[in-house]
Amino acid sequence: MESNLSKERKEYIKNTQRRKRAITLTRIGIFLITVTAWEALARIGIIDGFVMSMPSRILKTVVSAASNGLFLHIGVTLYETMIGFVLGVVFGGIIAAALWSSEFLSKAVEPYLVALNSLPKIALGPVIIIWVGAGTKAIIVMALAISMIVTTLEMLNGFRCTEEEKIMMAKTFGARKWEIFLKIVLPSNVFTLFNSLKINIGLSLVGVIAGEFLVSKAGLGYLIVYGGQVFKMDLVMASVIILSVVAMLIYKGITFFEKLVLNNIGKAQ
Repeated sequence: MESNLSKERKEYIKNTQRRKRAITLTRIGIFLITVTAWEALARIGIIDGFVMSMPSRILKTVVSAASNGLFLHIGVTLYETMIGFVLGVVFGGIIAAALWSSEFLSKAVEPYLVALNSLPKIALGPVIIIWVGAGTKAIIVMALAISMIVTTLEMLNGFRCTEEEKIMMAKTFGARKWEIFLKIVLPSNVFTLFNSLKINIGLSLVGVIAGEFLVSKAGLGYLIVYGGQVFKMDLVMASVIILSVVAMLIYKGITFFEKLVLNNIGKAQ
């Protein structure tokens, strides 16, 4: 197969592979330099090793916590995040579709959505706790409140930007509004949907951690609060790093799923 490629194509593939290797090596280099500098600066006292901890102590803390319920806390945070994320995407998409279908309703409701999106959701924490009760429900509702509003605004903006010529052509052929939405508007906004997913997963994690700060008995947010209360900064930093890794892995999962969907759409076309 490769022998059938032109010389220019082969050169392009080699350059692309070379660039990918260079990017990977650069990422590894940045990581190693950061960890080494952090460890060295903490050991010689340039940065406060108690407040900022150091990689070696963080690694020991992770190993110790792994045999003392760390994976339970990670699982709790993942569960709350995914439930809030999925519900937010589903409800946000439904609301966006409803607002797209009615220009009158959209103009009437949009200012309230913008106001809610601007409001720091953690300010609603005590109200949510009183409303749904302390515990997992309150944490999921906080994640839902953040992801749903962002999804609604993102998807509504995407729906509105769908090519008007395609919609007008469908109308001239007698297509109903729901047919236009399913066959033109929704397929045209696959990129918008996945961009919304990528944004929302981070926001859902923010909502979950904020909820765990306020009321939780397990989760990475709980570990961060607990570590701060008993001055175990190694545990705090370890939890923050684990949280970053979890967020990155979920983001990569969404990106992988996006590629699968887009490839299938490309093959279908």
